[in-house]
Amino acid sequence: MEALPVFFAIAVTTFSLYLIWFYLLARTLSGPKVWPLVGSLPALIANRSRMHDWIAGNLRETGDSATYQTCTLALPFVARKQGFYTVTCHPKNIEHILRTRFDNYPKGPTWQAAFHDLLGQGIFNSDGETWLIQRKTAALEFTTRTLRQAMARWVNRTIKLRLWSILAKAERGNFPVDIQDLLLRLTFDNICGLTFGKDPETLSPGLPENPFAIAFDSATETTLQRLLYPGFLWRLKKAFGLGTEMRLKNSLEIVENYMTEAITARKERPSDDLLSRFMKKKDVDGNHFPSAVLRRIALNFVLAGRDTSSVALSWFFWLVMTHPRVEEKIIREISTVLNETRGNDPTKWVEDPLEFDEADRLIYLKACLAETLRLYPSVPEDFKYVVSDDVLPDGTAVPAGSSVTYSIYSVGRMKSIWGEDCMEFRPERWLSTGGDRFETPKDGYKFVAFNAGPRTCLGKDLAYLQMKSVASAVLLRYRLSLVPGHRVEQKMSLTLFMKNGLRVYLQPRSLTGVTI
Repeated sequence: MEALPVFFAIAVTTFSLYLIWFYLLARTLSGPKVWPLVGSLPALIANRSRMHDWIAGNLRETGDSATYQTCTLALPFVARKQGFYTVTCHPKNIEHILRTRFDNYPKGPTWQAAFHDLLGQGIFNSDGETWLIQRKTAALEFTTRTLRQAMARWVNRTIKLRLWSILAKAERGNFPVDIQDLLLRLTFDNICGLTFGKDPETLSPGLPENPFAIAFDSATETTLQRLLYPGFLWRLKKAFGLGTEMRLKNSLEIVENYMTEAITARKERPSDDLLSRFMKKKDVDGNHFPSAVLRRIALNFVLAGRDTSSVALSWFFWLVMTHPRVEEKIIREISTVLNETRGNDPTKWVEDPLEFDEADRLIYLKACLAETLRLYPSVPEDFKYVVSDDVLPDGTAVPAGSSVTYSIYSVGRMKSIWGEDCMEFRPERWLSTGGDRFETPKDGYKFVAFNAGPRTCLGKDLAYLQMKSVASAVLLRYRLSLVPGHRVEQKMSLTLFMKNGLRVYLQPRSLTGVTI
């Protein structure tokens, strides 16, 4: 019994010393105000509905200088290491993380454990040799013209047979549509078709529910929730089959069954989809990938190819609606190209979606899409694990075992990076002086919406192709207008969805008299 007071005294003393150390150290850091015991948590909670703008604001307060754009959130008992969480948007820091010290900043154990049940050791949830093998295999396929042609076929088929009929019905009936929902369905059908040759047909008249799509959405959402809680908590819920973990288990069973059927069908009847291509490949030991691995590979591509393009297009349409000058220039460019490829009869311009050679010529439209992604990147923040103690180029020390976030959303909102007009939607910043060429920034790490370094998105060109085709297919036929009273807000998640969707009315567009 005498040992208890001694133990209690030691515990209180240790805890008090920790608080003193934490508070004194936190006062030397840049970032939001630090409170005793709870650190930056009050500000974090108060700004949870505008997290990305809050982070950008904190980074701007470091001076918005060319030499320092890093802040530290003090999150005792939440952050993985010493109670501090490093956030940066400095291009040199981002280059350091994504290229220079690439091996020191992997996905890390926390991320991989949370996503393992859904993505396994697929390309987007693996590091090291496992990632490298899949990356090399995928890189060979994504550079082929046949894959681009396959993508164009899927996109054009979905637009012509489904999207146009749904929009036409809404226009005739003068009722609004949620364009974000339609785009999510369209990109989901396209990426499933491209990945394993099976069309879930979620974008169909009546917008039917699809068991695989519902299960996939549920599995993705519940997996993301794991990142919000300490690892032991979701593991405990998983062990006892409680709450979201039981829902995840049930969803994964549906997803697994669907993917097993797709793999069986492809083994019997190979095609030009990604799954068929991976079936022909061999791993480092010279063996073909087993079915369990093929399922995870396919799911990784579905996850990457679905939400990112649809979310980017949603923000694109909203920006175009609020910038009529930009809309006019887009229509003029598309009309000019189609006048050359299809003749001067505007009715023929809207008979079929764009061929991918036509889409390649749309320089200004690509600039508009890039400018959209600069301001509203589909993945606004990305997270990396620190393997060994390191110092970022701006002098910020990051200890081993901690986490570093680079804020893609904040990069586009820094005057020192993009100029005084950084908050303006100005596609011309992506064009050459003569306006005839698309130009990426000389510092490639100013724009990392498609990642950068060894993990640069392999599907970047396919994403632009799909977005150009959909944007042209909608804008050539319709003018969009926001439903009165509809609020466009960001949803706080790993992907920058619109919280309330994007509800719009459609008015038919006349192409007669368009200046070419």
